Amino acid sequence: MTTLPAVDMNGLTPARQTTALKALRSQDCACGCGMKVAECRVKDPGCSVSRGLATVIVDAIKKGKTEAGALAEAKASKFAQPPETKLLEDAVNIPTANSPVTGPASAPITLVEFSDFQCPFCYKAVAQLNTVLKAYPTHVKLVFKQFPLVDSHPEAAISAAAALAANQQGKFWQMHDVMFANHGGLSRKAIMEWAAGLGLDMKRFTADLDSPGIKQAVMRDMDDGNKAGVDATPTLFIDGQKYNGALALDALKPVIEAELKRLAAKPAAKGKG
Repeated sequence: MTTLPAVDMNGLTPARQTTALKALRSQDCACGCGMKVAECRVKDPGCSVSRGLATVIVDAIKKGKTEAGALAEAKASKFAQPPETKLLEDAVNIPTANSPVTGPASAPITLVEFSDFQCPFCYKAVAQLNTVLKAYPTHVKLVFKQFPLVDSHPEAAISAAAALAANQQGKFWQMHDVMFANHGGLSRKAIMEWAAGLGLDMKRFTADLDSPGIKQAVMRDMDDGNKAGVDATPTLFIDGQKYNGALALDALKPVIEAELKRLAAKPAAKGKG
């Protein structure tokens, strides 16, 4: 690829573009993904580390640096050694009214996931979070929020709208499952076929799919995500606390157990006061 998400090559001569792309394809991304910067920009466009490294490299090439010089600037930049992040950040308020949810309403822990139906990492998260829900059937519920990365995933916006249109007929999770199962083949035509296969009222579904109300609902979710600090998908919040770890059960289990203990201790602490 000669164009990368959020990498501005404007102003570079063809020769310097070639130099920049060569550097981007050779520099390791420091986010821990194991990919080169160019690959990370394509496969994980929300990654702030690869975006920062790409900016440093391209800017250096624009200033006349050689490939070696640009790579040296990237390695000396703050993006080569990203700051350590807390596993759980401070809690923020995330509106969840009317958002699709699975799990018991009485569950003490609320997981909020910001997701994109065309994102391959979000596809992997489905099985991981389902495993968590099965491990904690009475303690955890999952709220799904739309965060389509429209700049890099052209079918993400219509997929988000389709999920919410299906939700209007009580079949959000069925549509969620079929779209993620076919995340590499999303299109309006395919979505209409899947909706019909789920037994949805197609006249109503089509009207909802293209309605201003559904578009506004998607935008509200995206605004909520931006305010909460979401910059990639999937992003998970545990009781409002942004979680910066892996989504596998063995990684999430100690965090959930600690949160359950914290919640259990709250009434006792209140009683002592």
